[in-house]
Parts: sequence; C-alpha cells; structure tokens
Amino acid sequence: MADIILDGHKLQWHKERVEAWLNNERIAPITIDCALTRRCTYKCVYCYGTLQENDEKLMNLDVLYRFMDDAAWLGVKAISFVSDGESTCSPFLYDVILRGKSNVIDMALGTNGYLLKEERLEEILPALTYLRINISASNPKRYAQIHGCKESAYFKVIDNIKTCVKIKQKKGLAVTIGLQMVLLPSFRDEIVPLAKLGKELGVDYLVIKHCSDDEMGSLGVNYTEYFELVDELKKAEQVSDNKYTVKAKWSKILSGGKRNYIQCYGPPFIMQFSGSGLVAPCGMLFNTRYKNYHIGNIAENSFKDIFKSERYWEVMNLLASDKFDARTMCGSLCLQHKVNEYLWDLKNNKKPILSQEGEAPQHLNFI
Repeated sequence: MADIILDGHKLQWHKERVEAWLNNERIAPITIDCALTRRCTYKCVYCYGTLQENDEKLMNLDVLYRFMDDAAWLGVKAISFVSDGESTCSPFLYDVILRGKSNVIDMALGTNGYLLKEERLEEILPALTYLRINISASNPKRYAQIHGCKESAYFKVIDNIKTCVKIKQKKGLAVTIGLQMVLLPSFRDEIVPLAKLGKELGVDYLVIKHCSDDEMGSLGVNYTEYFELVDELKKAEQVSDNKYTVKAKWSKILSGGKRNYIQCYGPPFIMQFSGSGLVAPCGMLFNTRYKNYHIGNIAENSFKDIFKSERYWEVMNLLASDKFDARTMCGSLCLQHKVNEYLWDLKNNKKPILSQEGEAPQHLNFI
C-alpha cells in the first residue's frame, strides 16, 4: 500500500497547479474543507468552532448540490467535510457525498461519529477516500469530560467505528478509516491507551495533532508544554505495525506554535468554508470580526460566481501581500501551515519544485 502522509503536505505531486500559481494565474483550489452546518452534538473542551461564529444561512440540498457541481466544473479535486460544524447533523450529508463522488471529486468525512447512520454506511463508505473519527480518550469517563457529552456516547461511537471497519473488510473497500486525537497537554494519560484502542478496533491509523488557538490565545494552549510529551508520543508510535499506523504531527507539536513564514499563500490551493455557507480563506478567519476577509456565501451565490468574482482574488492577494502578517494576524498552526511553508520556500527562498518519482501517496488530492 502507498504511504500515507499524516504530517506534511502533497503539493509536490500537483506541480502544474503550483507552476500556474507561481505565474500569477488564477487557480481553483485542489482541496476544500467545509461543513454542512455549524451545529454539533458535542462541546469539546478544545473546540475552535466556538471562536468561529458568523451568520448562518440555509444550506439546503439544492445549495449543496450546486456547490458540488460548481466545484467539479472549476477543477476542485477533493472535498472533505471537516470544518466548524458536525456535518452528520445535516440531513443531506449522505446524498451530498454521493453527488460529489458522481462528479469525480474525492470525498472525505471527519466526524465525532456519534450520529453516523448504520443503514447508510454501506452506501457512503465506497464513495469516501477516508473516514476520520475525532476521539481524544480511550474510556467513557475521560471521553465524556473531554468531548462534553454523556458517557453513553462513547459506546455508541465505538460501535459505529467497529461497524465501519467490518463493512470495509467485508466488501474489500479502499476507504481509509482513521482516528484523530486532538491533544492538549492535560490529555497525556490518554495518548498510549488511545493508540492501543485504535489497534484493537482495526482502524488504519491514529494521528495525534496539536490544538490550534487563535491569535489572542482564547483557548489557553501552552505550546511549550508539548515538549514534555515526547516520550509518551514515541511510545504511542511504537504501537504501530504493518497494518496500523500511529503518527504524531511532530512538525507542529514541536514548533512552539511559531511560523517561519510571513504571508499566507495557502488558501488558493486549500480553502475552508464554514458550515454557515461562508466562503473565507480559512477557518481562523470565519468569525464575523474578520469580515474584511469574507468573500461570499454559497447559500446566496454559486461557488462558480464567487470564484470568478474580483472579491475572491482581492482577498487572496491581500493575504499574500505585505499588509498581512500570518505571525500576528491569525491563529496558530492552521490547516494551511505546511502548504504555506512549502510555498514560502518556493516564492521567497527560490527553492525549485522537485519532480516526484515513484508511487504517489494515499489521499493525493487532500493536500
């Protein structure tokens, strides 16, 4: 099986679009992360969604189908339902996944797994490139404390994970089923137990990531405390075998929350939409107080028209200008962080675009 990149990016396998961007061409995103709603069944202690409040519009099936069709027409290669809301709260999730897949878009879903409908899993799992369950504890009590839910939710989620694994194995599906732990230093007691739980469940991987905070430190994340977790994280990675991977996002966990670039070049390649329908460069700029960076709303206008608008490119160019400083004007360690590092080196340090040889990694279009 091809490698899976859980700490890095895949832009080097999209050379044509990178070259077009370097030539100042207007490129469509390769990947879009979005949600179908801002609602959620949980109240996780680390939730960045509480910092992303904006006006919500009606995201009905017609709006979402139009978005899928527009994305395909523009050349978007992958869409992941991972953003500021729990997309399983939307009654349209399953139909929209199938619509996107029928448009030859790679589809993925990140979810807490609580509301997954067992009767529709056999229908959507073949259409997904990956299914990722967000889980930060290995036992009911800690799960309820961290995720802000009842202890009974833990058992329901574990059952849903087992069902997904069973369907994948029975049908020989290519979908990757993974777990994601959002790690705060106070969760250190759950690192190794969660790695062992993932192995017992038969999923493909567990990725352990940092917790992002905004530029004001609203969630109170102390990034220096991550350095104290190195031994536990290494123990967790040792649980891996030839069928199961545990991977810590070392490059971010050990970054101290710092950036080595100034401008933000990533959004033209990977954008994030709010579950409100808001089109903005990234999740850290969803909140209404960042309205100077807001571009439009897919519930009000087609994404095709939004992409073609001067407003879209005005915002993209602003982020890439000397009027924007990613070190102080947005939150820490964003979705576009690794892409930004790569593009900064290409544009400012004049590093070459390296040709990639051999087998491409898994999930190639989720950059």
